[in-house]
Amino acid sequence: MRNLTVLNDHISRCRACPRLVTYREAVAKTKRKQFREWTYWGRPVPGFGDPRARLYVLGLAPAAHGGNRTGRVFTGDRSGDWLYEALHRFGFANQAESQHRDDGLALTGCYVGATVRCAPPDNKPSPDEFEACRHYVRHEIRLLSRMTVVVVLGKIAFDHYFKACRDEGFEIPSPLPIFSHGAWYPLPWKTTLICSYHPSQQNTFTGRLTRPMFHQVFKRARKIIGTR
Repeated sequence: MRNLTVLNDHISRCRACPRLVTYREAVAKTKRKQFREWTYWGRPVPGFGDPRARLYVLGLAPAAHGGNRTGRVFTGDRSGDWLYEALHRFGFANQAESQHRDDGLALTGCYVGATVRCAPPDNKPSPDEFEACRHYVRHEIRLLSRMTVVVVLGKIAFDHYFKACRDEGFEIPSPLPIFSHGAWYPLPWKTTLICSYHPSQQNTFTGRLTRPMFHQVFKRARKIIGTR
């Protein structure tokens, strides 16, 4: 892909995974009661942010009534509320809320992607679906040429980030770094990887992930980027 605009157009038209196509379109048709007036996006959700980003945030997949509804990654659900509030707090976003594609949100120095671009049933993509989407992560890694920090949201994003880097021919550390919240690793390709629990309701409602814990991740990202 020549640039992120071309890539995102390609992503939004993808129909590679029959199970995901069926599910995302069924959700867009039946909707959720409180969103009856919405016209759901119902397609793969492209990445979003600044093409000159120094920070790349990688999540899991769009939510059925979040990104699959709004058409923007991490927009319209509680995980997005946590993410964009943190990005705003540390100067990567112009506002702390993300409600819909035309709400004025803009990212500076940050780009947000996902390991799978369609909402999956039960939030669980299959191995084949991860495989089919990995080349989109690879393209983002390639096109975000100024990137120096990657924040992975959850162990799944951590694993698939390294798989994408391996496919790109990067020198993968051996032994592989261990995922734990707040851990950070300088990598051989001049990128620092920072690990975070995913801001899912399962984590935030149970207190496994608190706002101070989540903020610390982006505080570190800002500090690293600020010193380069």
